[in-house]
Amino acid sequence: MLAPITQKNYIKEKNKGIATVLAFALIPLSGFVTDIYLPSLPHMSKGLQVSEIQVQLTLSFFLISYGISQLFIGSLLDSFGRYKISLVSLVVLFFSCLVVANTHDIYLIYLMRIVHGITVSAIVVSKRAYFVDLFEGEKLKHYLSLFTIIWSSGPIIAPFIGGYLEQLFGWESNFYFLAILSIVMAVLEYLFSGETLRHFNEFHLGKITAVYKEMIRTTSFSLGIVMLGLAYSTVMIFNMTGPFIIEHHFNLSVVYAGYSALILGIAWMIGGFIGKATINKPFIKRLSFNITFQISFVLFMILSLNFVTNIYSLIGFAFLIHAAAGFTFNNYFTYCLSRFPKNAGISSGLTGGLTYVLVSFLSYFIIQGLPAKDEAHLSYSYLILTVLSVIIMYIIYNLNKRVKVGVN
Repeated sequence: MLAPITQKNYIKEKNKGIATVLAFALIPLSGFVTDIYLPSLPHMSKGLQVSEIQVQLTLSFFLISYGISQLFIGSLLDSFGRYKISLVSLVVLFFSCLVVANTHDIYLIYLMRIVHGITVSAIVVSKRAYFVDLFEGEKLKHYLSLFTIIWSSGPIIAPFIGGYLEQLFGWESNFYFLAILSIVMAVLEYLFSGETLRHFNEFHLGKITAVYKEMIRTTSFSLGIVMLGLAYSTVMIFNMTGPFIIEHHFNLSVVYAGYSALILGIAWMIGGFIGKATINKPFIKRLSFNITFQISFVLFMILSLNFVTNIYSLIGFAFLIHAAAGFTFNNYFTYCLSRFPKNAGISSGLTGGLTYVLVSFLSYFIIQGLPAKDEAHLSYSYLILTVLSVIIMYIIYNLNKRVKVGVN
């Protein structure tokens, strides 16, 4: 049995303001590490002399590593603190990005993407727990509802920057950018942040396992994570196939792929804003309305293929679908993260971990069946995810109805 490490470098009261800004600034890091090189996928495939599916696996390895790491990192953060683990992870991320930028060995890139997943999970989960450590009540609820909105700045900004970096300096420049970003944030964290965990939990595998079991057995929590996975898979399907459709099927430049990702990132953010604005409305009712709109948009997209198929129809329908997915993600993310405040690190890690594991497998297998060919394949991918979301929402609705009947 390991004993928790006593940390003396608690966050200073005078630094809480800037430390909170830094925490919010690191929330989108996973989006940056995931999305900045997406417009470069076709050029990476060509430059590395590997197939499309092999270069897409660099994303899958990151997602799986990021997801699985979060399943365990939460318990470590609750036992040994947030600050030092996060700081060391930023430094490791810096060096691993430099390795990717200076190699053309696809297998070494796979390894470094696994390292990216582990380090980014430690950073992001620690920053989610930061807010639960320092805030409570309505203020905490307010901050948690901002997470998906602020997180979506990564998918908005990263591909836009990545598209231009690719065009000017090549795909390697994306990873130099990530290296610079991580080391700058590490320096700022060292200067202004600090430990926020006041009560260190004993690292006892039996007790930790019991907490995990309690969370997973909470049906509403588990189904909420499934909805998060389906919502984010909608985004990831486009991220993995969109650049190939835009650059190969429509014969447009990498900059178009960057702008498309920018527009769809804005759609996700809009969905998050609407979710935050309607946070006091009945939960099941607003989610039911949203999923009805989402499946309607998908069906209209499929029907439109008989009349028009171009970059504008692709992005137009994807915009509406991604906005609806962003709404779903915002609502369920807020719910799941606030469900177990006494074990914030574990619940944050479990929520993010299971979500990304679901996303990595769902997106990979759907793309295997419906490869990055054209708008039709993308629309059918959206249909699969939306139908699954409808089924889960129906189960949630029935469970909620039974609970009300039991109360009455």
